[in-house]
Amino acid sequence: MKITRRQSLRQASVLPLAAAAAGIATPAVAQAARRLTMVTAWPRGLPGLGTTAQRFAERVNQMSQGSLVIELQAAGELVPAFEIFDAVEAGTADLYHGAAYYWQGKHPAYAFFTSVPFGPNPLEFQAWMHFGGGQELFDEVGRQFGLKHLVVGDTGEQMSGWYREPIESVEDLQGLRIRFPGFAGQVLTRLGAVVVNLPASEVITALASGTLDGSDWVAPWPDRAMGLYRAAPYYYYPGYQEPSGMLDLGISLSVWESLSEAERTIIENAAQAETLVTLAEYQTRNAENLKILVEEEGVELRSWSEEILDRFLEVSREVVAETAEGDALAGKVYASLGEFLRTTSEWTRISKNAFLNARDERLLY
Repeated sequence: MKITRRQSLRQASVLPLAAAAAGIATPAVAQAARRLTMVTAWPRGLPGLGTTAQRFAERVNQMSQGSLVIELQAAGELVPAFEIFDAVEAGTADLYHGAAYYWQGKHPAYAFFTSVPFGPNPLEFQAWMHFGGGQELFDEVGRQFGLKHLVVGDTGEQMSGWYREPIESVEDLQGLRIRFPGFAGQVLTRLGAVVVNLPASEVITALASGTLDGSDWVAPWPDRAMGLYRAAPYYYYPGYQEPSGMLDLGISLSVWESLSEAERTIIENAAQAETLVTLAEYQTRNAENLKILVEEEGVELRSWSEEILDRFLEVSREVVAETAEGDALAGKVYASLGEFLRTTSEWTRISKNAFLNARDERLLY
């Protein structure tokens, strides 16, 4: 078949375009997916904690168009819940999802990065992290263990625990075996309780058997899912011990530094998005589940007395101050958070607090 000059020119012009097109591909096609193993402190699918970790992983997978794939291993699937920090530090896993106050035995400053008794609410904590130097300090602590930290989720204001018997006075805490991590655990120890730390999977069994007399967890939504009300019907508030509940993503620093700037940005944006959605979800689900707990499950809501709260505050001040005095970096974190709260608390008082008080007295709906 004879090829005309016009056909020859047309074919010649198409060939470079075809070659160029062959070299163009989406990131997911152009390179093999980077697979990262994330271990968590939560049972798979646990409402509010396990689901937050899973949703964060899915966000990263979707936002990266498959070039970053986070493979989740829930508590006990690769390592036990309280060994996830060690797993990432040792290189067994690439990142973990947990709560920073679980690691205060590693460094006392970690206790400040989940919640502080009578301390910042969720919005104040996020403001400090983003605009008050909190993130930089979190990273400074993490570098000592080869970790990069991000906040992925916040449970919001928590309840103050489940008890098998009512607590009428501080003296009633004497000798009780109670699960409470973080600063609050140290407070209860000083008030005579025997504080133990158990992973989520063991709490309900310990309460039901009487091995525990009381336990915190989070708030109505995840607490009801775990069935804590079946073993301990007295549910206390306000959650003085955790006015917020930041959740900690620890990433191997070597892994973090090996990622491209675009990949790090994806992870940071996914973390921020998940934190916002988590707060909104807890606000909604807690309201729904508190109603069910009280009206259908027979849970008895109890408010701490003013006398008990005053004693909690007194001992909390001692514990937090001593933690800061015992370590230079913990002291630096303590000073930074305290200064930020002193700077912003007046605005919180005349804006949010004053409005909520006014609204409660004049409900529109």
